[in-house]
Amino acid sequence: MIRQDSAPAGRGGVAVTDRPKLAVLLAGPRGFCAGVDRAILIVERAIERYGAPVYVRHEIVHNRIVVERLEAKGAVFVDELDEVPDGVPVIFSAHGVPKAVPAEAERRKLFYLDATCPLVSKVHAEAEHHHDENREIILIGHAGHPEVVGTMGQLPDGSVLLVENTAQAETVAPRDARHLAYITQTTLSVDDTAAIVAVLKRRFPAIAAPRKEDICYATTNRQAAVKAVAAQVDAILVVGAPNSSNSMRLVEVARHAGCGRAALVQHAREIDWAFLDGVRRLGITAGASAPEDLVQGIIEACRERFDVSVEHVTLAEENVRFNLPRALAG
Repeated sequence: MIRQDSAPAGRGGVAVTDRPKLAVLLAGPRGFCAGVDRAILIVERAIERYGAPVYVRHEIVHNRIVVERLEAKGAVFVDELDEVPDGVPVIFSAHGVPKAVPAEAERRKLFYLDATCPLVSKVHAEAEHHHDENREIILIGHAGHPEVVGTMGQLPDGSVLLVENTAQAETVAPRDARHLAYITQTTLSVDDTAAIVAVLKRRFPAIAAPRKEDICYATTNRQAAVKAVAAQVDAILVVGAPNSSNSMRLVEVARHAGCGRAALVQHAREIDWAFLDGVRRLGITAGASAPEDLVQGIIEACRERFDVSVEHVTLAEENVRFNLPRALAG
């Protein structure tokens, strides 16, 4: 679906005509997904219900601006539980945590809320199921990413083999290829993951696959929208954070889809305007942890330099909602 917004008039109602024209193609879906919405709301509701401070282990989502806004409301972000004092609530981030983390919270009798995205929890459940069926597990993901750390931490050490690319898929050596399964991080490149899976299936024909795709609906939809826009524009800006896997994948997908001039920006003030020299059609999207007001801020910054028109290129409508933990419901 494509919708076009007319350019606003200049000051005094006179149309702006002395600036270069810039058509902005706004990809949709973009920005917050249901898991991010839920995680942020958990922090906000916890502050309202229990009062500040509320502690959060790791960034609740990978976006520094979101984190700073929650800090202003009374959230305190820490790296590990040993930084959390006794007697205050603590929240686990949307990326999920190893089982050792809630176990330690229970040992210390800390009240905790788990903001793990339900789609990440689904992957955790898959991992446990395969382990119970005596299958060794290959996890496709990025080493060190909190979601990968959390997923591998659901099982005893040595139960999961991490594969990051096709080269590793060609050399990974499971103990028994007849008892093998794969799972994936939820925020990967759909195309890159498919290539890795193809290698694993060729090498290990009996490998068990997820019953339903592990890469989440939001990641899939945003990548599809970027592909659709990439073929129509001179450049693409992805709004997101450099530690956000899904945001970085959008930059990669844009480049692979034919738009070599693709860049990540966290905020309008980070735009390198030389990057847009000669650009007449600009694609804009946002990672799943980037607020929509940052997107609108970039469009407004463009309006200060260009005569901007906006086209909405929307491939899907999202209506997914996840429930809050029982302690915060109602």
